[in-house]
Amino acid sequence: MSTENKKEIVLSGIRSTGNLHLGNYYGALSKFVKMQDDYDCLFFIADLHALTTNPDPEALHANVKSILAEYLAAGLDPDKATIFVQSDIPEISEMYLLLNMHVGIGELMRTASFKDKARKALGLSGSTDDNDAAFEHQIIGAETNKRVNAGLLTYPTLMAVDILIQKANKVPVGKDQLQHLELTRRFARRFNSFYGVDLFPEPESFDFGGKPVKVPGLDGSGKMGKSEGNCIYLIDDEKVLRKKVMRAVTDQGPTEPNSPVSEPIANLFALLELTSTPEVVQQFRDAYADCSIRYGDLKKQLAEDILKVTTPIRERVNDILADDEYLRKVLASGAEKARERAAKTLAEVRQIMGIRKF
Repeated sequence: MSTENKKEIVLSGIRSTGNLHLGNYYGALSKFVKMQDDYDCLFFIADLHALTTNPDPEALHANVKSILAEYLAAGLDPDKATIFVQSDIPEISEMYLLLNMHVGIGELMRTASFKDKARKALGLSGSTDDNDAAFEHQIIGAETNKRVNAGLLTYPTLMAVDILIQKANKVPVGKDQLQHLELTRRFARRFNSFYGVDLFPEPESFDFGGKPVKVPGLDGSGKMGKSEGNCIYLIDDEKVLRKKVMRAVTDQGPTEPNSPVSEPIANLFALLELTSTPEVVQQFRDAYADCSIRYGDLKKQLAEDILKVTTPIRERVNDILADDEYLRKVLASGAEKARERAAKTLAEVRQIMGIRKF
């Protein structure tokens, strides 16, 4: 028997709601590439999660393909990691139903993300800090033709199943998903306790070590995000990318030496630090400190350095998208590996819950 320690299982997925951007790359993808040799990695495209927004079917299908190509172009290796599409694993959907039998409506309704998205869906005002009774009155008692779909409510259950069905040990998540991961841990404990088993490990948040990377948007505040419209996408061509960077929000510039840096300019420096050499960053910081900085020059340099990162990825994306046979091969192999694990876990869950053949 081998004494070699098994690698820890790491799982992460991204919703198929649009192309990947610079924030996805520096916040996650570039780190995933480095993890492939040290962990047993599973990376998936969450097309079932994307259904909560009722996307156009053709757009959903196209997005799955584009994100897969971007995964591969960024350096994810199907020979090192398991790469798959969520809906290719039917065991996930069945376990989603089974786990929901141990999940309370109240605990789902109290999640901050559900409150926020439910109000947006209904066009209601209010804060996620409102008390639960007031929130329930807004959601259930709202006189509106709009609705909040049940998939949005049970989103944390599906996320928990993604993790638990693969028995993942670590899950890279952003701050906005930490509450969902804590629910996953709770559901795992609850199932194990209810049936007196030790089936599911309690997954931990994986932060890659070191300081978290925050990739700011081009609008002067906040982080880069699809819904904010402040993104540089990995597939942006040179002309589009340069135009976006040159339009980035700035201020009137420093009027006194060693002036404090405003948020919009701090964001540009943050992007520069991600993509440029330390010498270039220092050059522009010195220029800001002595009031000689020209924002046009800063933006031109930033665009050049971002292009050095994204151009090779964009070119690979285009090559990969043109090779349907390769994409099908990658997904078939990934689905086979992911289904093998998922089927084993689901069989255990069915047996434990009493769903057995005579």
